[in-house]
Amino acid sequence: MNSPSAVVIDAVRSPVGKGKPGGSLSIAHPVDLLAQVFTGLMARTQIDPALIDDVIVGCVSQVGEQSATPGRWAWLAAGLPEHTPAVTIDRRCGSGQQAFTFAVQAVLSGMQDAVVVGGVESMSRVPMGSNRLGAQPFGSAADRYTPGLVPQGISAELVAAKWGLTRAQLDTFSVRSHHRAAAATASGDFNAELLAITLPDGETVTSDETIRPASTPERLRDLPPAFESAAMADRFPQIDWRVTAGNSSQLADGAAALLVTSERFAVKHGLRPIARHVAGSVTASDPITMLTAPIGATERLLARTGMCLDDIEHYEVNEAFASVPLAWQQELNADGERLNPLGGAIALGHPLGASGARLLTTATHALHTRNHRYALVTMCEAGGMANATLLERL
Repeated sequence: MNSPSAVVIDAVRSPVGKGKPGGSLSIAHPVDLLAQVFTGLMARTQIDPALIDDVIVGCVSQVGEQSATPGRWAWLAAGLPEHTPAVTIDRRCGSGQQAFTFAVQAVLSGMQDAVVVGGVESMSRVPMGSNRLGAQPFGSAADRYTPGLVPQGISAELVAAKWGLTRAQLDTFSVRSHHRAAAATASGDFNAELLAITLPDGETVTSDETIRPASTPERLRDLPPAFESAAMADRFPQIDWRVTAGNSSQLADGAAALLVTSERFAVKHGLRPIARHVAGSVTASDPITMLTAPIGATERLLARTGMCLDDIEHYEVNEAFASVPLAWQQELNADGERLNPLGGAIALGHPLGASGARLLTTATHALHTRNHRYALVTMCEAGGMANATLLERL
């Protein structure tokens, strides 16, 4: 109590829907989806919403229905106080996790006492990349990387090649993701974090749509490579073309939110924290093999805390592609049983701006359901960036 401490009072998320027309959440406006998550968070914490200093929301495709600061409109759509401001941030796939980091910084600095953070992405209604169609966003930075930048799928192939990951390893990991997520659903491991979402037609969505319990390596084996091309084959002869739709994350719709406060504020207002922020880091690698930065972010976090990976019982490494957590595991000699024990984005989907908040939400509740002390969350981000966060159960 003598030093500032940022704590999590509660964390919630929507179910994840397939990010395409006809997906379980596709008729929900992203603002209304996030509004229901805010409503659920306020109801569960029983905090007076007038005490919230700020709302920080991650969202990647900030265009159309996700433009004009969706966190602000979601807060108002939830009927919450008009005097509370909001801001939307974009650190690519890590936007929701960066929102959490900014809230922690605000609380630790003493500038704010209570911040709602989260993320939202409706990939069925605002398709990936729609905020830059027809644009070349890289400017002269692209000239630094002759003969040019590459899509993330090519980066996933380069990671697989560098770490010697076979197609069978990628597919086996992906099947495990589905099986673990299915087992977590069946055992109720997600119950504490999930909120039911009511759609405009009155239907209610209560569970994740993206999990395939019947997935097998044999079924994935027949899928064609997703990013193979003659031009890329000439440029990168080391690629054996192993990355498919089956061993990549799924396009998805979803939202998540957490309430972050100072420990003093929590005590003063009778709030019971469920986790504490221990440390965080952010770093970057080159934008060609861009998916490797979680390795460096984890190493920096461990160096900062003086801990080793074996001190941490739960790892959430975003499954943008199967090669990402597998390379992370191999490079850091991590225990595979602790890595994404409830499945990851291959099974649960990757609603871009929401994923960081979703991973933090899942990790926070897993600390309690599995009686662990520490959880690590890290994820790769376009452009070669990565966030890492260490949480402690309270």
